[in-house]
Amino acid sequence: MASHQSTMPYSTRSNSDFDEYQWVINIGRALEKELEEDDDESPVCIFTVPKTLMSSDPDSYTPQQLSLGPYHYRRAGLHEMERYKLSAAKKLQNQLQSHRFENLVEQLIKLEPQIRACYHKYLDFNAETLAWMMALDVSFLLEFLQIYSVRETKMLSRAPSGMSHLLDYSKRKSAHHVILRDMVMLENQVPQFILRKVLEFQYMSAELADEMLLSMVIGLAKELSPFKMIELPKTTEVLEHSHLLDFLYDIIVPKVEGPIEIVLEEVADQIESDNQQEEERSGVDSSYVKQLLNVTWNMVSQLKIAPVRLLKNISSSMAIKLKLSRTILSKLKNPDDRENEDSSTSTNKPPLVEEITIPSVTQLSKYGVSFIPTKGNISTIAFDKEKAAFHLPTISLDLNSEVMFRNLVAYEISSASGPLLFTRYIELMNGIVDTEEDARLLRESGIILNRLKSDEEVANMLNGMSNCKCIRLTKAPFLDKVIEDVNKYYDSLWMVKMKRFMKRSVFSSWQYLTMLAAILLFLLMAMEVFCSFYQCARIFHVDIFNTTSS
Repeated sequence: MASHQSTMPYSTRSNSDFDEYQWVINIGRALEKELEEDDDESPVCIFTVPKTLMSSDPDSYTPQQLSLGPYHYRRAGLHEMERYKLSAAKKLQNQLQSHRFENLVEQLIKLEPQIRACYHKYLDFNAETLAWMMALDVSFLLEFLQIYSVRETKMLSRAPSGMSHLLDYSKRKSAHHVILRDMVMLENQVPQFILRKVLEFQYMSAELADEMLLSMVIGLAKELSPFKMIELPKTTEVLEHSHLLDFLYDIIVPKVEGPIEIVLEEVADQIESDNQQEEERSGVDSSYVKQLLNVTWNMVSQLKIAPVRLLKNISSSMAIKLKLSRTILSKLKNPDDRENEDSSTSTNKPPLVEEITIPSVTQLSKYGVSFIPTKGNISTIAFDKEKAAFHLPTISLDLNSEVMFRNLVAYEISSASGPLLFTRYIELMNGIVDTEEDARLLRESGIILNRLKSDEEVANMLNGMSNCKCIRLTKAPFLDKVIEDVNKYYDSLWMVKMKRFMKRSVFSSWQYLTMLAAILLFLLMAMEVFCSFYQCARIFHVDIFNTTSS
């Protein structure tokens, strides 16, 4: 044990007992060992969640019941599961044919450099502690995954276990879903090669171990994948993935070569500031126009002169009041604003800064766009201009969906070497789903399989995904082309053009309306002064008012 501790380059002792000489020796030994095993070094695949993502929703990235791996091993509140890990380890011990559990730990100690290389964060554990930790965690994980292997193969049976209340073959117990929730978290991943090693040690056959692990992983993917209609691969290539979350990401996101282009927070803030300045210059403020007309009408209606009385009687007899005009004008809003205001209280909220520019489902449906579900992953997203058909993959949403989406985004941001397709897909869904009505339309079209309580929860979940502060918008050419096609089709509609024309020609010219209203008010006041000295009733035929009043 002492020999393995020497590979640790950092001392765990307090600063007052820090031994500089021993620290230098440890650094040298660690470097020598790294150089010797450099050819077998594994790439980093288990990252810590970026702080800006973690701060947006800590509960979605922090395990609540089960700790797997070293990142949350010492967290208070997770120690209750240790007894179930020990129970799984005892069951594994009984299944070992000619070895003891300690022999498995010794095998994992030999893999220490490869295990450490998988983790982005420095692991402050010695080799033996790390090996025991992995042995216990993998024992529990394999015991839990046998639920899904039973559905794929009949080789495993429901053997008695101390964690039987957690092994829910019907998948209806809340404890089962809490464990699944913790298993998909980025910081709670375990290298998949360790699972293969333990199964190989258990069955004494690499071929049988791969067959067992393949059935487990495929069964778990069927349960967790939000795209239920996709065909899952059933070859041993599945076992080459780094961990379970990596395999889940691979079946959801198509492989696309291309550069990463990300709009960071500072750039997005500048874009937001420019947009606000543009709005200030254009002066598109319907509330100001309504307030101006309201005040002007109130002042004019208080005048006692005959022309004003005539105007009031004519407007009353024709049932055309200025209030009606203002109501009509108020309906001519900015077409970029979300139109479905009476479907939910959430519609009164302004669009989030992080949303992409694309019409909502309600807007598109209003102008004849149909939504067609597809069988596949993100690669099946397309927009047919000729048929006005928006093709989107069928997606299943449940209580764990938001946690899985957030951790897939965190994993993609941390490890992606190409376009951030999944992040862009979440931005797309966030852009087209703003209200409960949007979620309802997608559910009725078969694109969303809602396992939540209501359509409102679906809308809130997708809109809540936009509160990431570190990366506002991403670039993914494949999806950006679809978004561009949707926007071009929507902008080409004559009704949309008419609304935008009204926006430019009416609301953007409120300064001129203000001037005309002031001139009109001045003229009416001058006429009132004039009529106070001269008898205007003869000129404007007062008899009209008398007959009206009678």
